[in-house]
Amino acid sequence: MEPQKQYQYSVFKTQWGWFGLLGCENGLVRTCLPVAFQEAVQQRLLSGIEGAVPAKKAYRPIEKDITAYYKGRYVDFGTVPVCLDGLTEFQRNILTILRIVTYGKTIGYGDLAQQSNCPRGARAIGTVMAINPLPLIIPCHRVIKQDGSLGYFSAAGGVDTKQRMLDLEKQAK
Repeated sequence: MEPQKQYQYSVFKTQWGWFGLLGCENGLVRTCLPVAFQEAVQQRLLSGIEGAVPAKKAYRPIEKDITAYYKGRYVDFGTVPVCLDGLTEFQRNILTILRIVTYGKTIGYGDLAQQSNCPRGARAIGTVMAINPLPLIIPCHRVIKQDGSLGYFSAAGGVDTKQRMLDLEKQAK
């Protein structure tokens, strides 16, 4: 029997609102993009999780990077350890490939499908983006339709949030 994971979480303020991180010894498990209420972030992070404890200092470096991101500074989250347990091999593959889409760049759903050896899988890619447990760290906001339109975004604020994030990255300092 596999030992139960020990979860830690952090909820902190950014210029865009309260952001949340949940992780275990293997890496980050969930993020919650900024919303107005701290309680809403904590509730979303801890849904279905038993025994999570507040992180003392473990997430301070990533908190600083995320805070800097929302101030419009260039940040590369590509090396942040993540734990994608519970996802299918296909989902993990898509999210891993997506991590190489760099700050300020975008990729089409179809292009991401091609890179994942699933050339007709644009719709499946969209489904994976909708369940991405680590928005921002795994940059699903950078995935757009082939015609350049934004498509969908399941985070709070929907497509408006996606557009704001893309605009922020275009103006990076």
